[in-house]
Amino acid sequence: MKRLFRALLLGASASAFAAAVSAAPASGADAALIQHGEYLARAGDCMACHTAKGGKPFAGGVPLATPIGTIYSTNITPDAKTGIGGYTYDDFDRALRHGVAKAGYTLYPAMPYPSYAKIRPDDVRALYAYFMHGVAPVDSPARQNGIPWPLSIRWPLGVWRSVFAPAVASDVAASPADNEMLARGRYLVEGLGHCGACHTARGVMLQEKALTDGGGPAFLNGGTVEQWFANDLRSDDAEGLGAWSTADIAQFLKSGRNAHSAAFGGMRDVVVDSTQYLSDDDLTAIATYLKSLAPAAPAAQALAYSNATAGALRAGHPATLGARLFIDNCAACHRTDGKGYAEVFPSLALSSTVNAADPVSLIHIVLDGSTMPGTASAPTQFTMPGFAQRLSDEQVAEVVTFIRSAWGNRAPSVSADDVRKARGTVTAAK
Repeated sequence: MKRLFRALLLGASASAFAAAVSAAPASGADAALIQHGEYLARAGDCMACHTAKGGKPFAGGVPLATPIGTIYSTNITPDAKTGIGGYTYDDFDRALRHGVAKAGYTLYPAMPYPSYAKIRPDDVRALYAYFMHGVAPVDSPARQNGIPWPLSIRWPLGVWRSVFAPAVASDVAASPADNEMLARGRYLVEGLGHCGACHTARGVMLQEKALTDGGGPAFLNGGTVEQWFANDLRSDDAEGLGAWSTADIAQFLKSGRNAHSAAFGGMRDVVVDSTQYLSDDDLTAIATYLKSLAPAAPAAQALAYSNATAGALRAGHPATLGARLFIDNCAACHRTDGKGYAEVFPSLALSSTVNAADPVSLIHIVLDGSTMPGTASAPTQFTMPGFAQRLSDEQVAEVVTFIRSAWGNRAPSVSADDVRKARGTVTAAK
């Protein structure tokens, strides 16, 4: 699991992931099944939630901040006493896809079993083989969850599961309208990748408002997680991926950056721990599926770049305090034309993050800074410093408001109160 209600800590490195592989040899079909399971575990980003910072791979103990208290992830190594070593395949499947622990209680939906319900049985078997025979056992007892009574009572979770979690089919059929590439992308995004867990808004009962595109335009239309806004992944022009090509999306997932943006917040961990390891075919499939999603707001006017702001800044005529603050603090990297330097300093002009209705991510990046993920295909990491100590709430609000209205951007203004609420609330890695 990952994302929903989690403290977005740095995931383990590739070497740490490799260290999870046990010394027990496997051969033939078993070795191939275990290897496939390892790939699927990467695709599902299991490492991010089940490996504490500095801890042993998959030994649990990651604090997941939720509206009802702190949940600690569990040990999913094959340790017989403290992990899942005593789980049969059916026990494993019931926990993964049905949300029911071996002991019979319902898991908290921080475990994205509503999405995992779509995982095919053959892939569940591969995952089971990997976690039972390809991961080193670790003796790591579960930490007690910090959820106060009566919210800690489990039986209401069973009601929640019966209402909001989909039934698990014996297999997952492709949509009749899907070609092979689109079907694969749908399977990865809606199922194992559980993208909706972060990128779909939640209802009053903390359920995802839609689990699939068939559930309505709320699916992947953006959601707030741990004080970050997970961007709209639909084809909306202003706030979504309307201006991104399939190649742009695949490059972003592989390297954590492209000409449009760079990964920040929890998405950094997703790229570092998960998507950079996916095959090019799977990355293209994911991108193909995302580009197939119709805009949630099809009537919205597309953004168009304007030179007016750049001209005024270059002429030395900043019209507002925000514009002057931009020149003093931001222009050296992001340039007066707002276009930055591709794959080094992200463009602010026509950026979906800049134009998001919820400005919280942009505010946090200005306050706390951000560092690009380092990946095998793009190992160089560029860091933006935070301005929390240098700029007041009013000044941050002014510069963010300027950015959100310059170069053709068209997003609402930000108040000093918005900034004040954001200060000190980020638990994610930068």
